[in-house]
This record gives sequence, structure tokens and C-alpha cells, in this order.
Amino acid sequence: MEKINAVITGIGGYVPEYILDNHELSRMMDTSDEWITTRVGIKERRILKEPHSGPSLMAVKAAEELFSKTGTKPEEIDLIIVATSTADYIFPSCASIVAEKLNIKNALAFDLQAACSGFIVALDNAASFIESGRYKKVLVFGAEKMSSITNYTDRTTAPLFGDGAAVVLVEPTTEKTGVMDSILRTDGIGGSHLMLKSGGSVNPSTYESIDKAEHTVYQEGQYVFKHAVTNMAGVSGDIMEKNNLKAEDIAWLIPHQANLRIIDAAANRTGVDYSKVIINIDRFGNTSAASIPLCMWEYEKKFKKGDNLILTAFGAGFTWGAIWLKWGY
Repeated sequence: MEKINAVITGIGGYVPEYILDNHELSRMMDTSDEWITTRVGIKERRILKEPHSGPSLMAVKAAEELFSKTGTKPEEIDLIIVATSTADYIFPSCASIVAEKLNIKNALAFDLQAACSGFIVALDNAASFIESGRYKKVLVFGAEKMSSITNYTDRTTAPLFGDGAAVVLVEPTTEKTGVMDSILRTDGIGGSHLMLKSGGSVNPSTYESIDKAEHTVYQEGQYVFKHAVTNMAGVSGDIMEKNNLKAEDIAWLIPHQANLRIIDAAANRTGVDYSKVIINIDRFGNTSAASIPLCMWEYEKKFKKGDNLILTAFGAGFTWGAIWLKWGY
């Protein structure tokens, strides 16, 4: 019996129209375009302005584009995984809202929360579901409304985050394409250094928690940066070494778009030529779980069947990992 692999067969994406650039931020707080650009490499980010809307709105728009491009019908989908840290509600899941808005009635749908590593963890899960033979068409989303948990009085975190969503369609194949291997890791040591302090069951929402801005991203920047550089760069090289892949074998390195210096470290660790490193952080900022699929969405036309892609991410938890993906079309 031939081995079943899980291959990406289509991709869709969406970013909001509203652009929040560094000059506008500098009018909101004590910062400047130069200060932001030199530290993190971000010039602008997209912000979802529609009232009473969450990542499900962007996810649906991304899926509608994917359906249009691939000819896929809602009734064909049998599994939906939404990687997000900013779901519309604590419950019901963002995935169930997406399913309803897309008129998908025959699928299992659930959210997966692995912070900025969410998409690669979701993709790896989807691959396992496909390889089991139980599912045939899986939608894997990265969808985030990071602006909803951003403190726009904190100049150390406010410039970082943007909103967006992208989705890939994953299907079975007997060709040697798709998800070839993965390394995924967690170390809870990072828990208290990058978090949302309130809003969960340990610290429910109160007037006091709102006044303290504990429902927005808390980050100890230098501590997180040190671990992100070490772990994301390290695992990028590890996945290549594990599979005897040389720098010249890699068509594209797609790192999570957290910080340009972290991206540089991953590129240096792998030895992949910088022209093959996909970067859009300057225009979209850090969109957490959406950042890697948004990169893939933008560069889709440049990918060729059989191209070796390395996807790598690091996020709160700490969670990090890398996937070796062989492009399927």
C-alpha cells in the first residue's frame, strides 16, 4: 500500500484595508518610524476596523478566495482547524463560526491555540488526520485580530502587531509532496514572560484588570527575544540536518514574522540565501498564527511543484518548531 502524504492544494488570504503606519503610531505615543524600524523592521500593519467583528470575518474571506481559486465546495470539507489566540469568543470556537458562515455542515471544526506557532502546529495536526485516512479535505487557518489585545499606550508592544488571516487546503496524495517532517517543541519556562494576564479562569475579568490593561499582550522583550533567536533559529537548522537538507536544497525559508532580527538569525542558522527568505513583516507586522500562511499566500505564484520549504515559528508558551514541506503544485 502506498504511503499517504498530506499536501497543500490551495491557499487563500485576507488582510484588512486599514493601514496603521509608524507615523500614525508616533502621533499616538512616544515613538518614531526610525525607532520602530531599526528595532523590529515594521513599517505598517493592517487593522480590522469593522465593529463587532473578529478573526472569523477575515478567515471566511480567505476561505472564499480559496474556494474560488480551487473550485472547492463547502460540502466537500470534512475538517476545519483554526489556529488563533484571539478567537471571536472564548466559546463557541472560531472554527464553528467559520463553518456556519461558509455553510459547511459535514465537518469537525475546532480551534487550536499555540500562540505564534499555531499555524505550523495546526498544519502538522492536519497532516496526521490526513495520513490516518479518516479525512480527505482539511482547511487549516491562521487567523488573528491582534489589535484586540494590543495596548496602544505601550510603545514596546503596540508597534508589533497586526491583523489578518490565511487558509490552506490540505488533501491526501501518494506523491512525495506535502508535509515531509516536523519538529515541534514546548518549554513552559516562558509562560510568565509572554502572556495575557487576565481574562482566563485564573484571573477573570474585573474592573481592576481592565484598568491595569491586563487584557493586552504582556511581554518581557529581551527575555523573549533571547529564547526566540535560540529556539527558532536552532530548530530551523535541526529540521534540515535531520533530513540531510543543505542550504542549496531549500527553495524558500518561511519564518514567523515576529522581528526582523529573529528572522535574520534563522536565515543565518540555515545558511539559506537571504533572497530565499520570505519577509512581509515590514507591511503586516506580527500577525501571530496568521503570519506564515500570509507569507505563503503572497508568494504562492513563486512556488514550484517539488520546492522544499522550511516553515519555522516561535511563540508564547514557549512553543516553537519547524516543518519541512515539499510544495505540491
